[in-house]
Amino acid sequence: MGLLVEGVWTDQWYDTKSTGGRFERKASQFRNWLTADGSAGSAGKAGFAAEPNRYHLYVSLACPWAHRTLIFRKLKALEELIPVTAVHPHMLDQGWQFDLGEPLYGFEYAHQLYSKADPNYTGRVTVPILWDKQQQTIVSNESAEIIRMFNSAFNGLTGNMDNYYPSDLHDEINEINDFVYNNINNGVYKCGFATAQEPYEEAFDHLFAAFDKLEERLSTQRYLVGKQITEADWRLFTTLIRFDAVYVGHFKCNRNRVSDMPNLWGYLRDLYQQPGISETVNFEHIKNHYYFSHESINPTRIVPKGPILDFGAVHDRMRLSS
Repeated sequence: MGLLVEGVWTDQWYDTKSTGGRFERKASQFRNWLTADGSAGSAGKAGFAAEPNRYHLYVSLACPWAHRTLIFRKLKALEELIPVTAVHPHMLDQGWQFDLGEPLYGFEYAHQLYSKADPNYTGRVTVPILWDKQQQTIVSNESAEIIRMFNSAFNGLTGNMDNYYPSDLHDEINEINDFVYNNINNGVYKCGFATAQEPYEEAFDHLFAAFDKLEERLSTQRYLVGKQITEADWRLFTTLIRFDAVYVGHFKCNRNRVSDMPNLWGYLRDLYQQPGISETVNFEHIKNHYYFSHESINPTRIVPKGPILDFGAVHDRMRLSS
């Protein structure tokens, strides 16, 4: 089919030979917007209106990008409006697989959805996938944009007006998002998939310099943008929750653990204990995906038993209410 399937022999979905051993993530290619009235968003075409049971969300419980959309589906009370299907944690010769069945077309693999949306598609096959059952196509496979759709598009149907991207904080949220994405969200992948020492060390240094800045930032405020939880916090959360279990060892991000940084550790546990969030975290899928699927990094495919992580009582930073 000419598809480059993400995770199948890692050099098939990114090319480090042409970048001096540096990992460079390719941009998502389905960039339509789902809006309250179906008008065009900031990209793509019009025609994707917020309606109950029109859309289907495909995710991996292991993937930090897909995890963002699960969190917003939970926070914004969209579970009855947008059904979800999770893929198997392992990615093998056909990429993401529906081991428990794909409910709409009986597909076995995620790449079949991409081919149905566009028979000429030759890009990466990634999750999340926000699917429109009416037009039988992919609305978007860009998690950063899907969570903003979920944040507001369905408010008129759910009555949930919680806003994780308030207009008066756009600039600050966008600034911290860029910092976190480049150095942390994508930074762990730059470490893990580097194929030369210099780019690995460069990414490693940027990653932990960023952690040090956030550790200092969270010493005087409870969340990344002041007093309230915003989109920026949930975008960081999905990397932090995987860090000690996977990225420290598997991706060689081993200067220290999140649990060694008091403010980040308390912040992570604070977010984990927000209502409904722990239900979106599946460490079995997370560890099995990374350690089993990335054969070029872990050729034995042995999945570690540990670590034991305690997300119980939050540190005294919970008292930082101002």
